[in-house]
Amino acid sequence: MRASDVPHAQDLDAASVPSLYYVTAMSKLVEVVQQLSLARNLGQIMEIVRCAARDLTGADGATFVLQENGECYYAEEYAIAPLWKGRRFPMDICLSGWVMQHRQSTVVEDVYNDPRIPVEAYRPTFVRSLAMVPIRTVDPLGAIGNYWARTYRPSDEQLSILQALADTTAVAMEHVQLFNELETRVEQRTSELAEANRKLLYEVAERQKAEEEIRRLSLTDELTGLYNRRGFSMLGKHDFALAERSRAKVLMMAVDLDGLKRVNDTMGHDAGDRLIRGAARALQATFRKTDTVARLGGDEFAVLCVNYPDDDTDRLRGRLASNIALVAAEEGIDLAMSIGFVWYDWTSTVSFEQLLRTADEIMYDDKRAKRWNQART
Repeated sequence: MRASDVPHAQDLDAASVPSLYYVTAMSKLVEVVQQLSLARNLGQIMEIVRCAARDLTGADGATFVLQENGECYYAEEYAIAPLWKGRRFPMDICLSGWVMQHRQSTVVEDVYNDPRIPVEAYRPTFVRSLAMVPIRTVDPLGAIGNYWARTYRPSDEQLSILQALADTTAVAMEHVQLFNELETRVEQRTSELAEANRKLLYEVAERQKAEEEIRRLSLTDELTGLYNRRGFSMLGKHDFALAERSRAKVLMMAVDLDGLKRVNDTMGHDAGDRLIRGAARALQATFRKTDTVARLGGDEFAVLCVNYPDDDTDRLRGRLASNIALVAAEEGIDLAMSIGFVWYDWTSTVSFEQLLRTADEIMYDDKRAKRWNQART
């Protein structure tokens, strides 16, 4: 709708002015209200209102003034020539400030004959007459001004429409403020939830790490890093069950250190610990990473292998003996082991525990044979 579309009061006879102008202006105002209802920020509101304010009254210019920090801020305008967009004035020296302070609309037919007008500010402009209405009469947010380049007095209907526009603008501004506050709260809450979720994920990860560490410590021997008795039982039984399904050949080996008690008694437990760690190194060097090597406690070790590539016991003994000698030389310790081997191919029925006991018995036979040979010599 253009300014020329709104009938001017002087162009109509007295009987038709109120009805024809008012109906046309109200139709335009309804459109403006719909546009304002969709505005999501102050910039959009000002863009809509500056054009509507001028068009609804057929004015030569319109301005949108905000009250900010006790000043009148001329935030937006739409006029035939520049006015005061972007400038600020004290409340008590400009008419928009007077309107906000007195919370009422006003009309000035001649800006050069009104004591409220700072004439020097108007002299460079085209303005000769104006109308100013507050945006909300209770605690005004700002003001809307209309300007004419000629001496002109807007009708009561025009002033009423302009005030209706200002009242609608106040509602739209409050709506935008509420919308922005809610949006800010949503963003803040979303950020808080994201941070809480991040912390929760971190705590869950830390908990999992702690549980994994507890599990690791519960299944491993602290001194050697090998599996402990519990770990050997859990993992060994699992591998044993898999081997049973595929009928894969199994090797169970029981190991006991020779002379650990003597070393502890004569050289101290630190020396005994070095002996235990040396034995663990020798066993790890002999067997694969997929084999289950464990320290059952004290000087007792055990190994479970599934599908070990070499089932020649003598070669396996030789390989283990070489590793024992190597570790003994590197560590400067007297490292020796008694060993019991059992190869199992599922031709008979035996449990994991029975196989370990059998290997243990063979190991003790080996230990007794060593003692008997030492006694003979």
